[in-house]
Amino acid sequence: MVGRTPRIKEPLLHRGRLFWLEQRPAEQGRTTLMMRPSPSAEAIELTPGEWNLRSRVHEYGGGVVAVDRETAGPSAGELVVVVNDRDRCLWRLETDQPGAAPMRLTEPGERAFADGLIDGRRRRWIGVMEARGLDQLVAVPLEGGEPQLLRQALDFCGYAVLSPDGGRLAWVEWQQPHMPWDRSQLWLADVLPGGGLGPARLIAGSGAAGQPAACSVFQPLWLANGELVVANDRHGWWNLERLDAAGTGPWQWLLPMEAEFAMPQWVYGMRTTAWDGHQLVAAACVQGCWQLGRVLFNAQNPAGGTEPAPACWEPIPCPFEDLEGLWAEDGQLVAVAANGSTEAGLLSLELASGRWRHQEAADLAGVPAAQCLSAAPAQPADRGQPAEALWFEGYGGRPTHAWYHPPQGGGSADAPLLVKGHSGPTAMARTGLNPAIQYWTSRGWGVVDVNYGGSTGFGRAYRERLNGLWGVVDVADCAAAARALVAAGRASPERIAIEGGSAGGFTVLAALCFSDVFRVGACRYAVADLAGLADSSHRFEARYLDGLVGSWPEERAIYQARSPLHHADRIRCPVIFFQGLQDQVVPPQQTERIVAALAANRIPVELHRFAAEGHGFRSGAVQIEVLESTEAFFRKHLAL
Repeated sequence: MVGRTPRIKEPLLHRGRLFWLEQRPAEQGRTTLMMRPSPSAEAIELTPGEWNLRSRVHEYGGGVVAVDRETAGPSAGELVVVVNDRDRCLWRLETDQPGAAPMRLTEPGERAFADGLIDGRRRRWIGVMEARGLDQLVAVPLEGGEPQLLRQALDFCGYAVLSPDGGRLAWVEWQQPHMPWDRSQLWLADVLPGGGLGPARLIAGSGAAGQPAACSVFQPLWLANGELVVANDRHGWWNLERLDAAGTGPWQWLLPMEAEFAMPQWVYGMRTTAWDGHQLVAAACVQGCWQLGRVLFNAQNPAGGTEPAPACWEPIPCPFEDLEGLWAEDGQLVAVAANGSTEAGLLSLELASGRWRHQEAADLAGVPAAQCLSAAPAQPADRGQPAEALWFEGYGGRPTHAWYHPPQGGGSADAPLLVKGHSGPTAMARTGLNPAIQYWTSRGWGVVDVNYGGSTGFGRAYRERLNGLWGVVDVADCAAAARALVAAGRASPERIAIEGGSAGGFTVLAALCFSDVFRVGACRYAVADLAGLADSSHRFEARYLDGLVGSWPEERAIYQARSPLHHADRIRCPVIFFQGLQDQVVPPQQTERIVAALAANRIPVELHRFAAEGHGFRSGAVQIEVLESTEAFFRKHLAL
């Protein structure tokens, strides 16, 4: 199931047509664009064969599809622009002309594109071009041609949105050494008659007038009347704020809530708010769970009013608490949604009636939406046991959160326990049904997925617990979660394993070095040498460790003290490693060095190499091998 289930990403609606990306593990992780022309029609694959829609901007990419949202003028027909990983160029697709050949808009070169929109009035694509170590906002004609520079960012930029009248452009920028969730800025400029941008104004975020230096903005969104909405964490939580149509301020704090209306900006294409033309819909994360709701403005809004009152939050009944990729149009909403008994799939919801339908990728291929909408809300089919929220005393005695997945039949004092540390580390453990977790619980394991200090979804202060303490707080919290379950009689202290990938793999190795809780470990493309990561990391993360560990290279001693590679002699239990040979984030040599060190110390160790994989395994066959090899390794060394 893990190896075959396609992943749905970035759904959107355009004039009643549904588009979504589908990443297919069975096709070596290839991502293709799907479209359903109408609710009664079957799905069509728009990019079959060798097409692979993927961006390499900032290494992690995202934002590879843009659809024309104009309904009049010369571009009233359906226009789609995509990024093809085969040549890393922009391509134009004509969905209203069956059989029409795709048109390449840009020529191959040492540059990458992502996060675009279609400016139908001016017949162009606007988005991010990464070239020569900097981001640029550029415009590319829909008839093809060289990109026109609109804005040279000081470092990073993206998330551009064009106002409904086409007269203003808003976008986000951030600069090293800060990550976008640490400090970022929202900029605004007029679009000049010739298509260029007028003088840019800093209107929100780090450094803006009246706002703290340490704040982050997420997903600017225009309303129909020219007002601008953005999530800003200047009050400690990523809450929604609104700017008047004149763009002069002040910003209005719409919903003062201990909730997050944003996610860490690892990739482009993330959306937690949507405007359907008449109402604002959003997803809010409360205590690690996402909920869907409407943002209800004061009666005189959004049309105006001199002193508009704060908005109200009206939850939308929906049995899904894991949400992302919101998009809305004319009373219809789509999103990627999951819950504890349902895998991630496409949620289609009628906002007026509350009727919804959830479809996984395999269903979307052949089941028209019109045949699937429920007459009334109903619970999805039960395919797994929902996770339990676990609060325990973590590093420094602070309340810390995890999701505990009990084994089939319930936990016991003899049950093996798998501790998972999420990657990032700026990320969060999610609640949606995960076959990779069900694989373990169906075999008698309990699984605890830890939102260690530094995780998102619990406010800025929780996220900042990891500042300067990566390898300390996360290790202590993972160990404390395991101890809490042992103390509750739900796990055996002699059968505790720990598993993670990337940053989570670093937590695994650090936990094996600097704690005595775990008996065996598994690492996927794990960071073993912090100094090596700081020296060789790609541009997006080049200064990430400055905040997580300390200034590099001035605080080299801290990097060495925390790096498992320099303390391999302290690892006294078996470890299995999985490494892609195309990894540009964690070079294979780093993994090979710690494997050699463990082998020299006569610690049982295995290394599985995958020639075609990079940082994150896309192939279904590889995902299956990783799971089965990990389980066999754990069974052997825990004598299960």
